[in-house]
Formats: sequence, structure tokens, C-alpha cells
Amino acid sequence: MKANEVRKAFTEFFVARGHVHQPSASLIPHDPTLLFTVAGMVPFKPYFTGEEAAPFDRAVTIQKCVRAGGKHNDLDEIGRTSRHLTFFEMLGNFSFGDYFKSDAAAFAWDLMTNVLGLDPERLWITVHISDDEAEAIWRDEVGVPAERIQRLDEDNYWRMGDTGPCGPCSEIFFDKGEQYGPSGGPAHGGDERYIEIWNLVFMQFEQHDDGSQTPLPKPSIDTGMGLERVVSVLQGVDSVWETDELAALLDAASRLTGVEQGADTESDVSLRILADHARSTSLLVSDGVFPSNEARGYVLRRILRRAVRHAYILGVEHTVMAGMVDAVVEVMGPDYPDLVRNHDFVRGVIDREEVRFRETLRTGQAILDQQLAELSEGSPLPGDTAFLLHDTYGFPLEVTQEITGARGVEVDVAGFELAMAEQRQRAKQARKVAEGIDPSIFVELIEQFGPTEFTGRVEESSEARVLHNHDGLVVLDRTPFYADSGGQIGDTGIITTPTGEVAVVDTRWIVPGLTAHFVEPVSGSIEVGQMATATIDSVRRAAIRRNHTATHLLHWALREVLGDHVKQQGSWVGPDRLRFDFSHYDALTPDEIRQVEDLVNGEILDNAVCHNFETTMAEAENLGAVAFFGDKYGDVVRVLEAGRHSIELCGGTHVSSLGDIGAFRIISEGSTGSNIRRVEAVTGTATIELSRRESDTISEAASLLGVATDEVVGGIERRLAEQKALRAEVAALKQRLAVGQAPSLASGAVDGVVVARVDDIDRDGLRDLAVSVRDQPGVRAVVLGAGFEQGGAGLVAAAAPDSGLNAGELINEAKKTIGGGGRASADLAVAGGKDASAIDTALDQARAAAGIS
Repeated sequence: MKANEVRKAFTEFFVARGHVHQPSASLIPHDPTLLFTVAGMVPFKPYFTGEEAAPFDRAVTIQKCVRAGGKHNDLDEIGRTSRHLTFFEMLGNFSFGDYFKSDAAAFAWDLMTNVLGLDPERLWITVHISDDEAEAIWRDEVGVPAERIQRLDEDNYWRMGDTGPCGPCSEIFFDKGEQYGPSGGPAHGGDERYIEIWNLVFMQFEQHDDGSQTPLPKPSIDTGMGLERVVSVLQGVDSVWETDELAALLDAASRLTGVEQGADTESDVSLRILADHARSTSLLVSDGVFPSNEARGYVLRRILRRAVRHAYILGVEHTVMAGMVDAVVEVMGPDYPDLVRNHDFVRGVIDREEVRFRETLRTGQAILDQQLAELSEGSPLPGDTAFLLHDTYGFPLEVTQEITGARGVEVDVAGFELAMAEQRQRAKQARKVAEGIDPSIFVELIEQFGPTEFTGRVEESSEARVLHNHDGLVVLDRTPFYADSGGQIGDTGIITTPTGEVAVVDTRWIVPGLTAHFVEPVSGSIEVGQMATATIDSVRRAAIRRNHTATHLLHWALREVLGDHVKQQGSWVGPDRLRFDFSHYDALTPDEIRQVEDLVNGEILDNAVCHNFETTMAEAENLGAVAFFGDKYGDVVRVLEAGRHSIELCGGTHVSSLGDIGAFRIISEGSTGSNIRRVEAVTGTATIELSRRESDTISEAASLLGVATDEVVGGIERRLAEQKALRAEVAALKQRLAVGQAPSLASGAVDGVVVARVDDIDRDGLRDLAVSVRDQPGVRAVVLGAGFEQGGAGLVAAAAPDSGLNAGELINEAKKTIGGGGRASADLAVAGGKDASAIDTALDQARAAAGIS
């Protein structure tokens, strides 16, 4: 069976048995503890933990997974083993409190033997040492011979974390045959002979802080089968690299690099790395990850650069990754239509990254060669040098180690890691809302009263019942207060009861579906069970509405002006401004900013009615609604139709007509990371206030310049021209004064060499003075040092042609002392540095180099 046939057979098998087919979730998980989706159960974690109610009892998925960062990291194994991959697909069936061990085992055996056609005599089962029940099910109900059921300890026990759901698991292994290793089953036989292909996790206990376990009220099933592994078994090949889809990618890598498979062990490793990394990078970029220097973007960049480095090792001078993306789309596109839709965009992102990194490889190689030439024999490359190459030039440590290793030089890795730890803080962990509050209290509130009813789309003040009031946190059964989500900040306002009043300073979800009002006391007290009046700050909400709807128009306008590759990467919507992050490679030009503003303001002037409605996810997709980055959607979604062109999924609050937004103005544009741009903008009264401030500034500038407001630019240009002329005049006077010192400095020559410090001089003047001193009678060479008014230090050495001295050699050590470098030749050397306090020491070194100390 081919890979796509296995996907189809697996899905159809479980759908026929009452499972709801769920498409693969994004590789970007909603779990802040994970960089990537690493297993099939990750999208369902809230259902297993009880944070959210599962919308179905049974599910089946084929989940995209990446393991290349954090504790789930197989990166260094890729290409060198028969099974490890950074990207893989996990086939899984799940039960959320429905069926348990008996059905899970029966389903698995039926699929394996009757659908996939595996020989039951070659299948082995492992169970946990404590799981008598599972062993009995496999033996007595499924019919697996007792001699092919083995017990293992920790390998057959699964935990979500230090606390939480856990339980024993059963693993299914395939025996490849005696030619692959010794017998003895999975517990005692060869690793290459007995291949794990399916893991069935039986979640039946809750692990507590004190180490104790209690039974879960609804035991559940989580299974995971690696597609590539099971396909390798079905196709009768020795490794995943020989399966049909990966073999096609290996063929593409061989064709693009011109390197034949099987020619050399190391070249085969490089070809496998190209094939695997092309899959993972293509699908990561398609899912919205972009190369950067932080978190998952950094991991993507590392994978990409690792692939390029191996192409470089193979001697390939041209770019190859764009061609590999084409191959990935051809192979995997039929099963992942998003990859086909994003083909050109993915290709462009990856190709640009490769082009940049190839430049880095060339630059870094030259710098490293120079550093190695200056090393003493037997000395390691200093860690701070390796870090400089990494941090300043983007040269990966592994590349540095490979080059130095070929020359018999080690790298001070400990020093590198120390420099790295001091310099960067990449991973930004998402802070838990209301940290320190026991969420179980609020789960109980939802179970008892249901989710909070949001009335804020039609009401600014609502009558509600107080369900919870403790430690500055109030929960109502219904509320007009919008909870911080989808980029829109939470509402503020007041809550009053017959006995008291509190000010709401923020509104957030403390668990999904339950709105928490963070409050400060105003008067009296409010009690649980009382009826309350909850009233939002309507002026603030109106400003937020304007900015939020404008965000959607901005997204549309950016795509119109810059291209369809623009995708939202985050947003923040407050009352005073809006912020919008999006994928794009370059800074927006002033003309592009004007085009975007004109498009948005054009829509506002049209004053179309906004439609904000609920529908199914399927219908929203049919309407062409765009999903926003990072937002999580269920089967029923809210759609915002803002004008003629913008239709997007959004659960926020919005204006009723576009004209309510008022004037729109972009106030800043900049970068937040590699390939990510940020625009900030204002609407409504904030735009008027901005215009007033700018007008006041222009009027004040005109007054200071003594010109009319429409002549400010001309007035500034005249003042700048005058200032430039005066600076040039001052510089010329300083230069004449400096050169006038030449005879005096020359009179202090020792053996024809002048070494001196001069003050009140600029860089050009220092050079001219040194040349003038050198040309004085009896002077063989001169070295001058100075600290500059604008900061930094400088050294200049000049030597007469017949002096027998080399200007560059005179300051070779001295320039390092002031923390710099520069141009050097035999007759003239100029160096700049940062440390002016070290000039006197540097000049002493120059004297020693000239032999006059």
C-alpha cells in the first residue's frame, strides 16, 4: 500500500465505527508549553484535561507533527537512522470517555490484520507491568498468543506531565525477521528487528502532586501510529527513506544536487536531510511559521540552514530548496490542499532564506579562516569568537565546529554557551491568565451554570446574577463585558448591586467560556447570589469597535497593495490605537502606506453596513472568510463582513457601519522580526487629535524659524545648509591648526620615529596630521592616537617609503587594544576603535613595535 492509501484506509475504518474525522490541526499549537504540534493528541489536550467539553465522543485524525525543538527534538538523528524524521504524520483514534481498552485493542488488531493485511504471526504486544487487564484483553479477547505479549515498565506508561491524566499503554510491534537481529520480542530482541508501529494509551488515572493516583471519572483513549513507519513495514523496505513519498523526495534531492544516491555514506545522509527538512520547512511555512531569531521561527531557520549547509557540503553552488519545495508540493499536495494554495508563498520564503544564508556561509568562512590563522598551535577557537560568528554573521555553531574539526581545532563550546546565555532570551513563554488561581473552581462554575452569556453585542448594560466574588475577581451568569481575546482588549466599567459597587479594570477568560471581571472596590460590598447591573464604559468600547473593524479593513488593504502572501501574525486593539502584525519581507514605502490609507478610507467613506453573524465553519469557508492567525475556531463561528471586500472570521465587537470608524491614519510601520512587519494606526477622534498635534508642531517650528507655516521645509533646508557650511569652516580651521603642529611633533622624534597623542581633532584631521609629520625632515615614521569628541578612538601610522618600517605592523597590536580594526598598508594604516581610555597603552605598544620603547 502507498502512503496515501494508508491514510484513506485508516480514516475510513474509524469513520465507519462512529468516529468523527477531524482534519489535521496546524503545526502551531494552542498549547503555550509546546513549540510545535508533536503528537496527534495535542489538539485534543483540553478535552482530556477537562478544560473544555469534547464536541464528540470519538474522533480520528491524521495529524501533521514536527519534533525539532525543546524536549521533543529528533534533529540530530535525521539521516543517520532508519526511522527518525523532523516532520511525520501521526494516525490516531480517540475516545473521550466513550470506549476503552477492549474496543481500542479490537479496533487496532482488526485494522492491522484485516485492513492493512499484516501477518498476525509477526505482531507483538507490550503492556505495562501493572496492567493485568490489558494483557488479558489481548490474550483472551483479541486472541494474541501469550508468548507474544510482553510486559515493560516506564516505556509502557504515559503521563501528560508531573500532574494530570496518565495511564498505562499498549504498543504494537512488527517483527521484521531474524536477518534484522536477535529474537526475544520487543523486550529482549534487536531494536532494528522489532519495530514499534502503534501506541495505544489508556488514560485512566489522575496523577496528583503528592504522587498518588485516583481513577478518572471518564477513562479515555489516545492512540498514535507513525504513518512513515507503518508504510515502511507494509512496503517491505528497511527504512522510512525507502517508502514511496520519501523516496520521491530523495530522488528530487539527488536530481537537484547532481549527487547520486548510494555513492557515499555521508552524501546519503546529506540527501536524506534535504528530503526531510524540505518537508518540515514547507509545511511549517505553509502553517504560518517564518524564519526568525525567536522561538519556533528560530527552529525553522535552524532546520532550513541545516538543509542548505548539507547542500553546501555536497558542493552545490546554486540554490536547491525552492526546487525541493516544488517536490514536496507535488508529493504531499493531494493530501494537504493548503500546501498547494500556499505553494508560491512557501517557495519564496524558503528561497530567500537560502540565498541569504549562502551569503552568510561565504562571509563566515572568510572570517573564520582569518581567526584560525591567528590561533596558537593546540589552542581551541575561543567561545566568544564562535559566538561572534553566530550572533553577528549568522554562522551556526555546528558549521564552525565542522570547519574547525577538519583542521584539527576544537571549539570552546562552554564559552560559546556562556556568551549565548548572557546575550539572548529567545523563548517567550505565554503567561497564564490569573496565575495562582485554582482553575478547578471555575470549571465547577461552568459545569453548574454553563458558560457566561455574552450580551455585549446588543446591550451596554445588563442585569445579571453574581456567581462568584473573591480576591478581586467577579463572575456573572451573563455580561455585556467583552473578555480579552482575538486581539481585542477586555472591557472596563462598573458592576453595582443593592449593597455595593466595584470598578471593572479588566475582563478576561479564566477558563474557556467563563468571563472573569477583575475588579477594584468602589463602595460597600457585593455578594454571591445578588442581582447586579453590569455596565461597560461605552465611550471606550466605541473607540475599540472603531479600531477593531479598521483592523479588518487594514488586513484587506495590505493584501491588495503588497500581495496575497500577507497574513496576519498578531494584533492588538485598544481604545487609543490598533496594532497589526503581518508577514512581509520589506519595509513599506511611503507610497505603499499612502495606498493602504487611501483604500481603507475609501471603504469608510462608502459607509457600507457591517454584517456580524454566526454560521457554520463550512459555510464561512464557502463564503471565503479569512481565519485570523492564532485564533481557535469551533464548528460554529462568527463572521464579520466589513464592506465590499473584507470578510473574515472574528468574534470581536464592531461598528454597525463603516462610516462610524471615522478617518484612518497609519502612525508607524516597522519590523518585529525576520519577515514580520508591524503597523500601528489610529481612527476616529484619535486621528483628529493627531492632526492637531502635528499642526501645532508645524506652527511652533515655523515660529522658531521665522517663516510662514507653508515655508517650514524651505526654512529648515536653509538652516541646515548654514549649519553644514559652518561645520565645514570649523573643520578646515581645526585641520590647519592640527597640521600646524607637525613641526613641533617632528622635533620629538626618537630615532626618526614619532609616537604621540593629540587632542581636539577629528578622524580626517588625525590622518592628515600623521601624513604631514611623516613628511617632515628626519622623520622615518609616525604613530598618532586620539580620542574623538563624538566618541571612540583612532590610531594612524604613516611610514616613509625608505624607512624600512611597515605602518600596518606598527599598530597591529595597538588597534586591538582600543577594541577595533581598520585598513592597513605598508606606508599608511588607519584604525578606529571604541575604547578611548586605552589610547596611551596602545601607543606604548606602537613604540615597542617601532623599537623605541
